[in-house]
Amino acid sequence: MLVISATDLARRTREVLDKVVIHGATVVVERNQRVIARIAPEVPHITASAALAGLEGVLPPEEADAWLRDIRGNFDETVRDPRV
Repeated sequence: MLVISATDLARRTREVLDKVVIHGATVVVERNQRVIARIAPEVPHITASAALAGLEGVLPPEEADAWLRDIRGNFDETVRDPRV
């Protein structure tokens, strides 16, 4: 974790952001020896479909179908008002 002053951040913004993007560093920004901000890499978001895509072919088709039925449980495709 890199600790820099707000002044250094203002002077070296590109360099600091490169460290975050390229090296995955978290940067702590201080002003008057007080932490005022943290700059961290974006956490990647993944959809369930993308996560499961890598599992294709791991289960035999019948087991995959059974697994899908199990995880869906009693869910259906109807849209309901959650306030009701």
